[in-house]
Parts: sequence; C-alpha cells; structure tokens
Amino acid sequence: MSKRVYGQYCGFARALELVGERWALLIVRDLLVGPKRFSDLQRGLPKIPSNILTSRLKELEEAGIVQRRLQPRPSNGVFYELTEVGNDLEDAVMALGRWGAQRLGEPRPGEIVTEDAMVMALRTTFQPEAAGRTRASYELRLGDIVINAKVANGRASVVAGPLPGADLIIETGPAVRMLLAREVTPEQALKKKLVRITGDPKLLDRFVRMFRIG
Repeated sequence: MSKRVYGQYCGFARALELVGERWALLIVRDLLVGPKRFSDLQRGLPKIPSNILTSRLKELEEAGIVQRRLQPRPSNGVFYELTEVGNDLEDAVMALGRWGAQRLGEPRPGEIVTEDAMVMALRTTFQPEAAGRTRASYELRLGDIVINAKVANGRASVVAGPLPGADLIIETGPAVRMLLAREVTPEQALKKKLVRITGDPKLLDRFVRMFRIG
C-alpha cells in the first residue's frame, strides 16, 4: 500500500500522513492504556482485518510511534508499545476524544464498547478543576467490562479491572453517556434504574462533577 501524502509543508498534514490512516489512531488509543500483544489489539478492535492491523503496526513502527518488545519468560511473546514519540500523541488523542464524545448520541446498531475505550473515555472526561482535593475511588461496571478510577490531588488514575474496597461501585450500561453528558441527573438515573450503586449516593454526584462530557 502506498503511503498517503498531501504535498503540503505543514505540521498538521505531516501528522495525518503518519497517523491519519484508518484504524491508526484507535491502535494508538489502545496502546495509551498499556502495551498489547497482537491478539490483545485484535480483541480490542474486533472489526479490524488481521492484514490491516499488521500493516498499520508496521507503518507506526516505521514512523517511530510504536515499537515491539519481547515479553519476559514464561510468555516469551512479542508485545507492542508506544515509543516516547507515540506517547506524545496522548494530548491530541484526548482532545479528539473530548470533541467526539460531545457528538456521540445513541449507539448505532452493531457498535460495541471496549475496555480500552472506556478507560480512555474516563481519562478524557476527567475535570481536574472539579476534583479539587477530592480523594475517592470508583469501580465502574458496564456488563462484562470493569474499570476503576482513583482520584486524588486533582489527578485521576483510570485502569482496567476491578478495585477491591472501592468507595463506590457503579453498575450501568449505555446510560453512562447520558449521566456524564448531564442529560439525566444522578438522582434521576438512580430513580429510573439506569444506574445502580453500592456506596454513598453523594459519591455518584461527585463522580458526575469530576467526569463529564462537555
């Protein structure tokens, strides 16, 4: 496949030449969550053909954005991770994510939610100024997907997996978008059973203040 070029001496054009091909930024998004094996990337991007994933990874490697490393024993496999140059894309990916989140609307038929997408969604929607000196921990359950967030000193650490001892457990589904977009209040979401919680309801109010769309 020939490399797409725009013939313009422009930083934005050069960026698109490097990461503007289809699927490229989604691969970067998932690798921002953490290193992945080829099979992990396939699982997180189930609609990408194997040959396209191979091509995109090769292109990103050639651009110095992604690198391969050998896993230590006993795995002895290969995993992909972002280079320092690749990690520099985080702010751009987060900005695009914030812009896109305001235009999501309802899920289209066949659209799925992935673990890495939800991790990045929470990282993207975090509002440091609203967090202030809050210290709180959350476990968010969306069907089979479980992620968690720890908030302290105006920062949020969001990763995949459960969080034993979380201050609040939130169980929901697509309604999480409505909650973060403030289309429903926490009180309404609980009353309509769009959300279930284990813990102090006041922590749900705080969660919505700290993580929001728009």
